[in-house]
Amino acid sequence: MNTISYFEIQSSDPNRDKAFYGSLFGWKFVKEEFVPIEYYRIETNNMYGGLLKRPTQIPPAEYGTNAFTCSIEVSSFDETAALILKLGGRVALPKFAIPGRCWQGYFIDLDNNTFGIFEVDEQAK
Repeated sequence: MNTISYFEIQSSDPNRDKAFYGSLFGWKFVKEEFVPIEYYRIETNNMYGGLLKRPTQIPPAEYGTNAFTCSIEVSSFDETAALILKLGGRVALPKFAIPGRCWQGYFIDLDNNTFGIFEVDEQAK
């Protein structure tokens, strides 16, 4: 209760973005037939999510984020950041320390969605 228990990613190109997130985090995508739009259940180790065909136009980048932004815990910030860039993602906000907690940063996926990654590190300064 009172924690993120489900997330959704809107995509103008679901096949491209399934490949991006599958390669990046190892997520699996299962097509859901019971909904009236193109929708995939995202299977992760410990969260529930979905990827859906974007029902509207992509917001212009200069308009900022119009949604909740989720951050994914990773074992290595630097390795994951390098993989994001290799897969075509972009940096939204470079790596920074949350002192005594973690390294955090934000990226933009192939459909201009913002997402974060963080590496727990109590020595972060």
